[in-house]
Amino acid sequence: MRIAFVSSAVPRHCGIATFTADLRAAIVAADPTVHCRAAAIDEPDSVRKYATDVHWRIRQGDAGSYAAAAQAISRSSADVVNLQHEFGLYGLWHDGAYEDHLRVFLEHCTKPVVTTLHTVPPEPEPWMRDVVRAASERSDAIVVMATTAARLLREVYGIARLPVVIEHGMPAIEPKGRDRLKRQFALEDRQILCTFGLVDPRKGLEYVVEAMPMVLARHPSALYLIVGQTHPELVKREGERYRESLVATAGRVGVGGRVRFVNEYLTQRQIVEYLQATDVYVTPYLDPNQITSGTLSYALGAGKAIVSTPYLHALEALADDRGVLVPFRDARAIAAAVSSILDQPTLRRTLETNAYEYGRTKTWPVIGSRVLALMQQVLLARGAAAAPAHAGAAPASIGVPPR
Repeated sequence: MRIAFVSSAVPRHCGIATFTADLRAAIVAADPTVHCRAAAIDEPDSVRKYATDVHWRIRQGDAGSYAAAAQAISRSSADVVNLQHEFGLYGLWHDGAYEDHLRVFLEHCTKPVVTTLHTVPPEPEPWMRDVVRAASERSDAIVVMATTAARLLREVYGIARLPVVIEHGMPAIEPKGRDRLKRQFALEDRQILCTFGLVDPRKGLEYVVEAMPMVLARHPSALYLIVGQTHPELVKREGERYRESLVATAGRVGVGGRVRFVNEYLTQRQIVEYLQATDVYVTPYLDPNQITSGTLSYALGAGKAIVSTPYLHALEALADDRGVLVPFRDARAIAAAVSSILDQPTLRRTLETNAYEYGRTKTWPVIGSRVLALMQQVLLARGAAAAPAHAGAAPASIGVPPR
């Protein structure tokens, strides 16, 4: 199979770029005969040096660039397109209206397309609903990463076609080595709280910082690690103002020495090592509508005790005692939940075991095989649709439309 991936791409510091790189690696691991090429989406003012498998470039915000890439892929030997969608990557706001470049791409692409929706707002504005409906109509299959998202597509967006639920992948991590890795990071004898990922105000990290005095009152060895660089788009707009505000908050509440920043863009291996050293993982995110979180998926895969606000992905992934949910913007509740886990080794072990058992069914090797199987199914369905009627119909499970 020859797959053309359409997405942002590493080395762009973007969660979807990282996701796509992990997915591609998982698909190739599932079938080493697969040949992958990519169309990389670049910001208007960026020129990156990509790996040789990037054959096409798309200038973000330029409708003609999406059309040209679609036409080039259509002329290529690719069998199927795997497209990763997020509103900001595939459109722009112009004179108060959203200009949908996903529709432009799909209108000019003649290859079968599997589109993954990374964002499915539960209360969409009309233009959001239109974008998602157009994607469903013009893609051969739609993938979402949570059953909640599939329900929203049916009940809120009015999409009758059944999407395929394939969860966010996570590394295959052995939940061991905590003490060894604490020594490696010179954090022995510390109880580690951690949040990783690109730093920006939507993460709500200030509420964990404000919780630290209450945590330290019961657990004096606690340390909060904020692991990751500031989001590059935020840096362009306002520099390091948010990170500096976190430092100021830590100083104001008297925990400057107990909040540590690892201001680096980490490899997957480094992320895993920090997770393995962690005692409690915290996602204090502020958007209740967030349907996907790669960092939460990684923490589950690492078998961590997790404290999280109840955004959509967390509500689903942390059910059945796989984590502890706390209200949004509530430092006191975060402190109580973290302290409870640190107070009770049995509770921590239960949360860790439940998280790991859930995560092991969604590791990248498993997810890669499922996505590969879906694309094979799409190709068979497209072939069947092109054959005479008596040759058979497309599989109903992926709802392939005529194109």
